[in-house]
Amino acid sequence: MRDRLTEKVIGTILFVFITVLSMSGRLYADQTIYTVGVVPQFEVSRITKIWQPILEKISQNTGIQLQLKASPGISEFEKQFEAGKFDFAYMNPYHLIVANEKQGYVPLVRDVGRNLYGIIVVKKDSPVKTVKDLDGKTIAFPAPNALGAALIPRADFENKFHIKINELYVKSHSSVYLNVLLGSADAGGGVQKTLLQQSGDIQNQLRILYKTIEVPPHPFVAHPRIDVNTRNKIMAAFLEMGASKAGIEMLQNIPIKKIGKTDIKEYAPLREMGLEKFYVKK
Repeated sequence: MRDRLTEKVIGTILFVFITVLSMSGRLYADQTIYTVGVVPQFEVSRITKIWQPILEKISQNTGIQLQLKASPGISEFEKQFEAGKFDFAYMNPYHLIVANEKQGYVPLVRDVGRNLYGIIVVKKDSPVKTVKDLDGKTIAFPAPNALGAALIPRADFENKFHIKINELYVKSHSSVYLNVLLGSADAGGGVQKTLLQQSGDIQNQLRILYKTIEVPPHPFVAHPRIDVNTRNKIMAAFLEMGASKAGIEMLQNIPIKKIGKTDIKEYAPLREMGLEKFYVKK
């Protein structure tokens, strides 16, 4: 009796083990690993903390393996997408224009709950009161081609305010705000959403001097080599995340307030802004 009971228990364990293996095999039936690039607005550790759970959830729901491919800085990120290194990517709107022209990247989803605009910040007690007061001053930017944080402001400084500045590039939005607080720069370029993600202590010591025009925010894009079926599955998974409380909380860390579909037509006005003069080509 004991032997038969033992055999039954072993048989049950083997059945469960084989079933789990079978389910695991179905989970990733397509063994292709798709790379995902993310514009480094923050340090790599923070981006990984935000995006890794999101990509794992999408992989789990679609059976498509997504692997975060972090870039140490915006310039490196630009080199990688311009060479088509990413299968999918989250990038700024003007990056999309460049990526679409060079590689044919297409946008899938974006935050439809808000628009993107750049800001110029100074220390709260700074004597600088207007943009004109920045003439000849040092301005910190994350990178030359950060759309709201550098590209549009630099175009506005020249075309709208007719001032000249000294540019200081510090690799991330967080570093911009710190350089302003430390006095290494008289002002700094960022975007509203990254400022709001700083600690309360940092926010309370900064003052927004200037806001740029608004444009559609960062899209999540796919390289044209990715088949339409795979693209649609990824898009559907993002939209599904935006329909659940847990998913909304994860997306807000990006931050995306309300996720929705998008296409290249929504970003067409950026081609008419003359920003190519200020875009630094690698």
